[in-house]
Amino acid sequence: MIFGVVTLLLIGLIGRLMWIEYQKGEKYEKRVLSQQEYDSTILPYQRGNITDSKGSILATSVDVYNVILDCKVLNSNTDNIEPTITALRTCFADQIDESKVRDLIENKPKSQYNVLAKRLPYEEIQSFVEMQNNKKTGSSIKGVWFEKEYIRKYPYASLASAVIGFTTSGNVGMNGVENYYNSTLNGVNGREYGYLNSDNNFEKTVKPAVNGENVVLTIDANIQTIVENKIKDFVEQNTNAAREGAGAKHIGVLMMDPNNGEVLAMANYPNYDLTNPWDLSAYYTDEEIAAMDDKEKLKALNDMWNNFCTTYTYEPGSTAKPFTVAAGLETGTLTNDMTFMCDGYETISGHDIHCVNTSGHGLETMKKAIMDSCNDSLMQMSYKIGPANFAKYQKIFGFGYKTNIDLPGEARTDSLIFKKDELTTINLATNAFGQNFNTTMIQLASGFCSIINGGSYYQPHVVRKITDEAGNTIQENEAVLLKETISKQTSDQVKDYLYGTVCEGGTGQYAHVDGYSMGGKTGTAQKLPRGQGNYLVSFIGYAPQDNPQVVIYVVVDEPNAEDEAHSTYAQGIVKEILTEALPYMNIYPDQEVTEADEPSADGSPADGPTDTPESLPEDTDKAQAENEKESTIDAPVDNPDAQ
Repeated sequence: MIFGVVTLLLIGLIGRLMWIEYQKGEKYEKRVLSQQEYDSTILPYQRGNITDSKGSILATSVDVYNVILDCKVLNSNTDNIEPTITALRTCFADQIDESKVRDLIENKPKSQYNVLAKRLPYEEIQSFVEMQNNKKTGSSIKGVWFEKEYIRKYPYASLASAVIGFTTSGNVGMNGVENYYNSTLNGVNGREYGYLNSDNNFEKTVKPAVNGENVVLTIDANIQTIVENKIKDFVEQNTNAAREGAGAKHIGVLMMDPNNGEVLAMANYPNYDLTNPWDLSAYYTDEEIAAMDDKEKLKALNDMWNNFCTTYTYEPGSTAKPFTVAAGLETGTLTNDMTFMCDGYETISGHDIHCVNTSGHGLETMKKAIMDSCNDSLMQMSYKIGPANFAKYQKIFGFGYKTNIDLPGEARTDSLIFKKDELTTINLATNAFGQNFNTTMIQLASGFCSIINGGSYYQPHVVRKITDEAGNTIQENEAVLLKETISKQTSDQVKDYLYGTVCEGGTGQYAHVDGYSMGGKTGTAQKLPRGQGNYLVSFIGYAPQDNPQVVIYVVVDEPNAEDEAHSTYAQGIVKEILTEALPYMNIYPDQEVTEADEPSADGSPADGPTDTPESLPEDTDKAQAENEKESTIDAPVDNPDAQ
């Protein structure tokens, strides 16, 4: 009977335990496990590299270590305190205050996470690690461990800063490729768990980190360096030339492969140092910075961070004339044998709109009109083309639409382009020679590539491919042909006009690199408000003539000069860049070398034809108020990493 009773009680107990396990087992398991000591460490991922097209690293993440003190472990055996402090003093005399260590041990004896030093390279912790691993000394050094993390490094500092961008704490891309490809560059943190199993043995489980993928740019660091050096030279040579201040308000340079939409170089002034993107001292005095409130400082930072080639909108001036001519030829409203009489101006709606030559060019052929940058002829062409055709081909060439280049902050210009029913005679006439509507550099350059490559419009891009840690290609950004803009016949005809502009004595002759066949178009746009003497001058061109391999577009916004209205400021930069870049790109001379007039070293005008428009009517103001519209980055003023 007693045996039976005990057996029944045991069966009841087993049943009760089974019921508890079934109903509340997870709850009690967590309660028991919570009373044990665990070791849980985050294993940080490494953000992917950004390299140029040849493999040069432009942005990378390097490992650094935080020195962590575990007072609870150290105080568990007081004999280890002095040997540990001695080791810290020996290895980190400059980084760690001994008094702080002793204070933590005494006043926070059970604390387990105290940061003694942050972001030390491995070379600085190596000696301590060796002491820990030494059989003689390591046994008495306790309670110190190293927390690994990564910091972003930019080996070339300011090179291609507007394209690359930078990161803030938490691996958040703030600009450029760092922002656009943020999720691609970022990985996933891992974790290492330490725990006591059911046999009371300490076990570890490791979930490894997944590192980010690498981004390979279309940018060539050597070409980019040439471009940025020439911009720097121009700014230095023209600083305080006519007024106190920098050599220009803005400068943008864009180089592209017209046959696939790849951006070979993209640079602007002002730019910034990627290693310290919050530093305004290059452009403002200490007194000016101190006087800024948060809003003003954020605006100044955005002005410095902005990519001029994609975010800045402006009236292009005469660089738009090839598009007008191409639209006319393609629609048949213009033919190569047409002529136009330039008497120096056109009277439209009571306004006299002057040509670059106020005395008139006389009888102009189609080619000569482009070579002379004759506004009068272009206005007469616009009458023949008509509003419907003009508006249609502006859309075809991409004006008013984002190119969707793989960079953040590209400006919208749809509100800055006239619709068909808005193209009155005066609006049509001024639009024909590049005034009274806005564009961006990347927008105009992408359309221009299609004009000189036979009519193929490729989507511009700055990233060639994505690779993994081992260098294996994950994604290839191949050329994306979006549309055909014009026929090859029209393209060849326009190229002949552009060749004359550079190589046969036209307004673009000062951009010509001796020995090379080239084509291109100058631009001198009068800025709003009209009549104030402020101009944006530019040049867009290509080489070689028969099979263009590179397109270059240079914009100089308000050059520091008494007379700003000369495209030679931009042409001088173009010539300096191409003189070095063409041989590097294995594009060889294809013409006889001759001596030619050229602008002075600082880009000031030389004798000869120029592209200088006279004043425009005040009511040609479609772009007013948004003439200098730029995108901004919603970022905190204070650098979260400064601490």
